[in-house]
Amino acid sequence: MTTEPAARLRALHVPGTPVILPNVWDAASAAAVVAAGFPAVATGSAAVARVLGHDDGEATPVDEMMAAISRIARRVDVPVTADVERGYGLDPAELAERLREAGAVGCNLEDSDPRTGELVDAGKQARFLAAVREAAGTDLVINARIDTYSRQGTRAAAVDRARRYLDAGADCVYPIGLGDEKEIGLLVAEVAAPVNILFRPGVPSLPRLAELGVARVSFGHGLHQAVAEHARTLIRAIAEGRDPYR
Repeated sequence: MTTEPAARLRALHVPGTPVILPNVWDAASAAAVVAAGFPAVATGSAAVARVLGHDDGEATPVDEMMAAISRIARRVDVPVTADVERGYGLDPAELAERLREAGAVGCNLEDSDPRTGELVDAGKQARFLAAVREAAGTDLVINARIDTYSRQGTRAAAVDRARRYLDAGADCVYPIGLGDEKEIGLLVAEVAAPVNILFRPGVPSLPRLAELGVARVSFGHGLHQAVAEHARTLIRAIAEGRDPYR
């Protein structure tokens, strides 16, 4: 893997002109994203886990997750960034190598323990990110997830973590759970670096997120949830003896 795909992905993170990433769960959904004109593909760990028959929270065996990422990367000709939770227990060097082998040039890494739900100490997480950066060099775009907002944490705590993670080598920070328009604008201004926002109901529109200076917008497992619900509706229609296509 050369640095060129990673450089392409990194260059898409422009505050005010965000890269939009409709997260995928398999090769078919990845191909659909590329066919629609998106310049990069991002996986969603929860969606991939469920497709593979596992729960979210690092319940997926790492070999299965990496194989799924590899199938997606082989199917598309754009940079692929993978949500790998907190690394599935791999040490930083092995994590970087496994991502490289799978064809991913970016990754999400969260700062809570998926198994316990507890926040990881900010200093410990920064050291982990720094080790991943050292192992991967510039071949990996690191999106450092910040889980404080999902625990009613303060903006000050999120900004502190963001700065630590950026200093450790992260390219972008991802304050998951942040959806308030005013808070997004304030955090983006204080961090002064690429910020990823999760798009979901109640979050400002895509044009407004751009105006707020966001550099990346992702959809998590929301699209897969919507697709799965539609499939359930079709299946219920068949069970009731109705035409599912009408």
